[in-house]
Order: sequence, then C-alpha cells, then structure tokens
Amino acid sequence: MGNLYNHNRMLALSELLGLYRSPCRVAWVRDKKLLFLSRRLIAMHKRYQQSMAGNKSLNAALKAKQDEFYTQMDDIAAELKHYRQHFRGKVVFCNCDDPYESNFFKYFALNFNSLGLKKLIATCYDGSPVQGNELLLHFDDWDSEPTKIAYKVEISEVTDCNGDGAIDLSDVRYLIQNDKNVLSRLRGNGDFRSAECVELLKQADVVVTNPPFSLFREYVAQLMKYGKRILIIGNQNAIHYKDIFNLIKNNRVWIGYKFGDMSFQVPDYFEPRATRYWQDDNGQKWRSLGNVCWFTNLDISKRHEELDLWKKYTPEEYPKYDNYDAINVDKTANIPCDYDGVMGVPITFMDKYNPEQFEIIDTSTVAMPKGAPYINGKRIYERILIRHRK
Repeated sequence: MGNLYNHNRMLALSELLGLYRSPCRVAWVRDKKLLFLSRRLIAMHKRYQQSMAGNKSLNAALKAKQDEFYTQMDDIAAELKHYRQHFRGKVVFCNCDDPYESNFFKYFALNFNSLGLKKLIATCYDGSPVQGNELLLHFDDWDSEPTKIAYKVEISEVTDCNGDGAIDLSDVRYLIQNDKNVLSRLRGNGDFRSAECVELLKQADVVVTNPPFSLFREYVAQLMKYGKRILIIGNQNAIHYKDIFNLIKNNRVWIGYKFGDMSFQVPDYFEPRATRYWQDDNGQKWRSLGNVCWFTNLDISKRHEELDLWKKYTPEEYPKYDNYDAINVDKTANIPCDYDGVMGVPITFMDKYNPEQFEIIDTSTVAMPKGAPYINGKRIYERILIRHRK
C-alpha cells in the first residue's frame, strides 16, 4: 500500500509541476486543476493514513496472538515446589488462564488441599486458541464448549467427588459441571485490565501465571499498584525495562529459580521456524525460548545464598568502559572479590543476585551514554551495574 501511495503521489506532483512549466495554459484552467489535484492528494493521504491505522491494529492483533505460550506442568511443578509455604490459607489468582488449556489452573486445582489454599480463581479471555481435552466443560444453554466466551472459575474446595479414593482432574471436572457457583461468564472479554478482573484481583493474595510478554510492563504495574504477591513467567530482557529494573533494584521484585531455557506449547497458527520449533507425534506445535525466567516477590532461600568469589582484580583482566566509570566483568563467576568500585556484569548475574552481598546501581541501558557499554570503541552486550556491599 505504501509503495502504491508514494507512486500515485509522485504522479500527482508531476502533474502539478507540469502546470507551472506550461506558460501556454490559461490561468483559470491552471488554478482549477491545481485545486482538483490538491484535493486528490489530500484524499489519497487520508486513505493512506487510514490504511496505516488499520495495519497498526492488525499488527497489534498479530503481536497479541504471538503471546500464546502454554507452560508445561513439569516446569510449573519444578518452580512452585520452592514456594509451597507461601500458599497456605491464601487466595490464588491465575488471571491469564483458561482451565481448558492452563496447566497453572490444573496444578493448583490438583494440589488445592495439599497446598492448603483458601480459594482458587482463574479467568479466561474470549477467543482462546488452544482447545484442551482434559477438562471438558460446558454451560447448560450451549451445545458446544465455550472456547470463545470469557468466563471465570472460583473454587473454594476440592473433594473426592467420584469416590475413587483420589483427587484428580475428574473430580475438578465434576465440581465445575455440577456446582453453579464455580463456573460463570464474565460480562466483558476477560482482559486482566477490565474492571471485573480488577475486582477479582483485589480478592487475591498471590497471582501466579504466564502473562502476555508484550504487555509485561503494564501487567506488572497493575500487580504492584494493588500490592500483590506474584510468581510469574517473563522474558529476561524485561530486566532491562526501566520500570521493571527499578522494582528489582529496590528489592520489590526478584528472580525465581528457573533462569534459562523453557519449552512451550503454541497454537496451530504459529508459523514454523528454522530454530527452536518442532511438532510432536500428535502434531502439537512447540517453541522453546532460551531467555525465560520467573519473577517473584515471595521470599525464597536462593535469594540469600552467597556467591563464592575468588578472583582478584587486575586492570588487564577487567578493563574500564570508555563511557562509564566501571570495570567490565564477562562472567558472574569471575566477579573480583577485592574490587570496591562499580562493576558491569552480564544479565545472568540476576540468577545469583543476593541483596545482602551486592548492591545494584543501574543498568547500562539507562546509565551509560549511547545506552550501551563500550570498550576501546567497541560496543559490547548490556550490563547490570553493581558493587559489593561493605
């Protein structure tokens, strides 16, 4: 559209310029054609702006669709085993989680009693793209499953409904299908920013989910606004976001246990990729991401483990940056134990960060001229700026 618009604009401009180059044309004809062509240009420009606005909305929609990454149960269980004491007597809210597809909901429903939950709430947005088959739910007035309707699930107890001596998904399914107070429609589209979802958020003690990466800043800001405890998955690059970094710097949010590679189920509309993409024997599409981590403000023992350091500072091994008064450290394990000044460390340092051992100063993105560290005129990777606690 852009190229066609530019081409037509040049033709129209050529016609306008041609009028000025033709002394034989009568003035009133020239003025009339100028008015006509000017209006033509204005109309073309308006159509172009409308087209670009449409493309912007389309791109936003496509970007939102690319946020559909579904966390594996094994990854959830491996992380949440470190936080069990934080859930007893609490209301847990999974506000980006359709019970059809969310392993977060399934984890908490299956472990409701062992965790000692007070209540479990999950909300689903309309138009969920992945159809699960373990929880087959439906409303009485629908013949098909409500995959395009926003709804909420609220559970305050899970019992052995079928009397088989064990609590499993069949009990959760029975509870949802037979208790009218458990499953209900939302008035809106289930967006976490909607008024009704915010009211549910206010009830919650802890929020646990895998939120849309493209809305991560806004999502975390809302959780902080309402003073919630959190355990959420995000991209490591979010550490460099100014608002997220300030939360980490001020010890309001920190990194959980998993820091690195994770695999996710993705909807069928995801296009194949040359790397980090595959389909399993059932045709399910998968993506893996190498820069994933958990963000939390629940206290964990890992956060208090001291990093053993043995390297000594030398100016040859630890050069200073051209554009900031700090030394460069290429590996977290190589942080010199005897240097009292500011040091730039890789983002992987956050996986080992102990606030009792180190002080976070800033990030190179914010603190350094040109927004990045330079050594001998060469730009290097982003750095977290730290120093030893005295």
